[in-house]
Order: sequence, then C-alpha cells, then structure tokens
Amino acid sequence: MNKSISRRQFLATTAATGAFVSLHPFSAMAATNQAHLRILSTTDLHVHVHPYDYYADKPIDTVGLSRTAAIIEEVRAESTNSILVDNGDFLQGNPMGDYIAYERGMADGDMHPVMQAMNVLGYDCGTLGNHEFNYGVDFMAKVVQGADFPIVSANFVKTLGASAGADDTFLKPYTILEREITDGSGETHMIKIGLIGFLPPQIMNWDKRHLEGKFNARDILQAAKAWVPEMKEAGADIIVALSHSGISSAPETEGMGNAALYLAGVDGIDALVTGHSHLVFPSEAFADIDGIDLTAGTLQGKPATMGGFWGSHMGLIDLMLERDGDEWRVVTSVSSTRPISERVDRKNLPLVADVQKVLDATQAEHDATLEYIRRAVGMTEAPLHSYFALVADDPSVQIVSQAQTWYIEQMMQGSEWEGIPILSAAAPFKAGGRGGAEYYTDVAVGPVAIKNVSDLYLYPNTVRAVLINGAQVKGWLERSASIFNQITAGEQDQVLLNPEMPSYNFDVMDGVTYLIDLTQPPKFNRGGDVINAGANRIVNLQFNGAPIDPDGMFVVATNNYRAGGGGNFPGTDGTTIFEGPDTNRDVIVRYIVEKGTINPQADANWGFAPVADTTVIFETGPAGAGYADSVEGVNIEPAGDGADGFALFRITL
Repeated sequence: MNKSISRRQFLATTAATGAFVSLHPFSAMAATNQAHLRILSTTDLHVHVHPYDYYADKPIDTVGLSRTAAIIEEVRAESTNSILVDNGDFLQGNPMGDYIAYERGMADGDMHPVMQAMNVLGYDCGTLGNHEFNYGVDFMAKVVQGADFPIVSANFVKTLGASAGADDTFLKPYTILEREITDGSGETHMIKIGLIGFLPPQIMNWDKRHLEGKFNARDILQAAKAWVPEMKEAGADIIVALSHSGISSAPETEGMGNAALYLAGVDGIDALVTGHSHLVFPSEAFADIDGIDLTAGTLQGKPATMGGFWGSHMGLIDLMLERDGDEWRVVTSVSSTRPISERVDRKNLPLVADVQKVLDATQAEHDATLEYIRRAVGMTEAPLHSYFALVADDPSVQIVSQAQTWYIEQMMQGSEWEGIPILSAAAPFKAGGRGGAEYYTDVAVGPVAIKNVSDLYLYPNTVRAVLINGAQVKGWLERSASIFNQITAGEQDQVLLNPEMPSYNFDVMDGVTYLIDLTQPPKFNRGGDVINAGANRIVNLQFNGAPIDPDGMFVVATNNYRAGGGGNFPGTDGTTIFEGPDTNRDVIVRYIVEKGTINPQADANWGFAPVADTTVIFETGPAGAGYADSVEGVNIEPAGDGADGFALFRITL
C-alpha cells in the first residue's frame, strides 16, 4: 500500500521550503533515485470549451476548458515531470455538441472543437465516456481520429461473444507512454507509464439504438483483470486507470457502472482518474465510506481524483516515484483538485482567466453555436408561461413532464420494468418568490429556440427514474402540497402560498389525477418532516379513471436532485432504478426537435377541492394578467397590487 501525505502536511512542507515555495514537496524532497510525477486530469467536459451558458445565452465563470487550461499551464510550469489526461464524456452535453452533430456534421478529416482545444493543450491520453456514443459510433470515430494523442478503452468491444481480454476492442485498450523523467539530482531516466480506460457498461441500454447487435460493453473489473497483467508484461512501470466510472459504496456486482472503488483494488493499478458522477474527489461527498481515505485522497490505498464536470476543476495526482533497479514504484502520493471559480456571497467568482489559444482554436465553432441556439428548433402552439404554476396545471411544467415521460418510456424498453405505468414529476423553477416579480417563464406562441429551454428548466439536473407504489405516490403529492397554507371554509381572501416553501419542491405529477383539500393541514413541514400524521390533503387520487391501488407499482420520471433525496420526498429513498446519462434540459431539446411542433396545454389533471363560499389570494407577476382567463379548471381574477411589483390574484374555491 502506498504511503500518502495529507494536504495539511503538503502545505506545511511547502511553507518550510522557503525559497522553494513554488515547488511541490515531492520535488523538493526527491533524492537521486526518486522522481516527482504529476498527473493532471479533466473529466466530463461535455463540450464546455468556452465559459458560456448556451442555454441562457450568456458568459459564466463556472465552466470551460479555456479556464481549466490556466490551471493546467500553471501546474505544468511548477512541475519537473507531468502528463495530462482526459477521462471521457467530452463529446456531448451542450448545444455546441449538438450543433456539430446535427448541423455541421463530421466529414472525414474534420476537426471537432473539443479535439482542437485538447490538441492545443497537448493532452497525453484520453478515454471514452458514455456520452461519446450519443451521436452514433461512426460520428464518435471521426472525432477520435482528430486527436493528437491516444484514446483508449478496454471494455468497449466490436464483437459480442469473446472473453474480456480478447483482442477485439474498438480502440486500443491501453497505451504505454515512454517518457524521460528527471529525478531529484537532475538526472534523466526512461519510464513507461501505462494508461488504460474504462466506461460504464450501461451504454448498451443508454444508447441501445446505436449499439445493439453491433458492439458490446464488458464488465469493468473483468476487463481490468484481463488487461492489466498484459500491461505489466509489456513493461509498464506504473499503471493509471482512466475510469469513466463513479465512486460508489454499493456492493460489488458484475456490470456495475460506478465501479471505481473496486477498480482500485485490482492488482497492478497504481492510480485512478475517476468521473462520470459529476462530483469532486477528494471531498466530503465521499465521507464515511469503507475503503476511502479522504485525507490521503485514496481508494483502497490507491491515489485517485475526480475533477468535477464541465471544466469546473482540474484533477491532480502527485506521485513520488522511486527507482528500484530498472523499475519504478509509487512510494507516496497526494490527491487534490483545483477549481476555476469560488462561491462568495451567493456569487460565483472566477479564480483564473481564459487561455486565449484555447478560445482562438474554437472561436469559429463558438460563434456558429451562438447562431444555432438563437434559431428555432421547434414551434409551440401554446404559450409556455409559469405565472400560475403554483396554483393550477401549467404549460411550462407540462412540457417538462411530457419530455421526461417520452425519454423514460424509451429507457424502460427491454428492461425488467417495461410495462409498468410511467408517471412524471416536475416542479416550476421560475415562479417569482425571491427572484422577484419578473422571475417567470414566458415563451410566446411560435418559435422555440434552444436558449428558451433555460427558461423551462433552470438547473443542469440529470434524468432519473424511481420505482414506487401507489401509497408512495400519494405521499409524494402530500409533500408537494405542503406549499399551501391551511384554509378555513367560509372565509375570504386568505393567503394561499406559504412563502417559506420553495417552488422547486412543488412537484406536479402527470399520469394521475387528484385534488388538493386546502382545509386539511399540511402533512409535512418545510424540511419534509411529518408534522400532521393524520392529514390527507390529496383526495380523489386516480390512475386510469379509478382510485389508485396503494400496492400498485409505478415508475416515476424525475431528476437526480429529487431521486437522491432532495426535498425529502416519500418514495425517493433507495428506489432509483434508472440513472440517465442526459440532463433534463437536453431531453427537453431532443423532445422538441423530434416533435417539431409542441402543444403542451395544461390538461388540468390536478386542482383544488371545492370549498363553499371561500376565496384565496396569491401573488404572481403582473404580466400574468394576460393569461388568467386561459387557465383551465380554475377561476382566477385580478385582486389588486401586491408588494414589490407583484400583482394579486384571487381564486374562488
């Protein structure tokens, strides 16, 4: 097992070196037979080369390889010996990727902007992630041809029945870089650095239409155990696994997608670059997991890093190597990440500036992407607004639910859950509140551009599906209904909405019909704790026109925040059956492109139970007045001015 030093020791040693403060302690301490090697890494770039949010059509400071490049150049300048690697998911994930795939295309010899940027930065190796297959294998192959560095993948194969180690991989399973390395005395030696890549076998489900019957994805651990010994026989002094696979504490199973923790246990692997789950390692997100040492930054004693996503961080593994005869071995390590921005007073502040050569290499594609996102990708026959999303079935939420249902229906085909009824849960994000009286979605009838999708879905969540029963469906909706104050029958103009409840925790569920009895107290508080166990706000809950079966099973399409426990909703504890590789935004765009014309008129599948001689009032943006008469199933009328620029409206229950 490698001996590792903590980041606290690292800082103390750096401070103690005085004149050598810019040197890593490994460089300062390296003896004649020792050398300091730095492994710089990116992961899950998803085509984010420029620091730009194409959905919102504005620059941002939290993404972009052009920013990560500044850290790469800084660390290289500090280093005696270094290599730069990418851990996959570089090809798809923002509108620039879609523009190249769907509009410009890739002829033989064309260069993809991501490859242009990587080549400018001089990457040494890369691997494939699951998103490299979203546009088809032929497209991916043309992109990979443009790399000035090897791209490896050990568990994606061209044939269906061979063993895990058979020589049928689509790309080279591994590469061995021969490099000169400088030791502590200034002498140079040859070292052979082996790099091997892995991707989630789940690509066979996620991109079934591109892969079924033509390719296969093998188990990560089986592939590693087949290829790593061969790498050692070929002379690799150290072996680094590029694992486009997350870190999970789930028990080891064949075919698991997040296998990095167990991959670290494969004999012969010396260090791991991980990714796929869009997290940062080392970080508290992985606290208290057996086999993980956050202080040392190790998985089962092996140094590892995960550099966030979209260029948000650069991953860094520092290895102290020692020469023993003609071989090198790892004696000490430090794992860390370096961010491109920091959060201060609810604002994201940049920590680095762009590297101009990266921007210049991809400027033409960036400019073309801006034109692309400002063009229509479809049409809507109904206005997409959220002025009444908290009080009535709403078109801006309806389109999200329709897109999620469309996507999950495809993902369930051929799975063990095919045929189970699919529901869809979605919440309004832009619904006033602290955002102010203009903080609402408002897309007019007519063309819908890609940038409009940011109005429909604010957050870069990814799609999930959970399996729950009818009783849990009711509990889920009871949790949503906590946003309403309790109403007294027979009283007028009572305040409807509890301002302490955020709109993103008000899930509307499509696929069932139901009413909300406001005379009942809320069952849950703001944090999702039960405060009135006997409360039943959700009444007349039906599926297919009949009372829902409490024991009946349903697949619910949602997002990673909700499925991961965000909002503390009943039915989201350990019930996830599908973790989609796509963001909800991407799914909405694909849905609109496929349909061409959408008409997400609200179908009034939910509403308030009637209460005689009772009215309630609520605030929304004044521009909502133009839509009040068109809201289905609710009698809404103006009720004067609210505070801070809001308008008041009244509902007769």
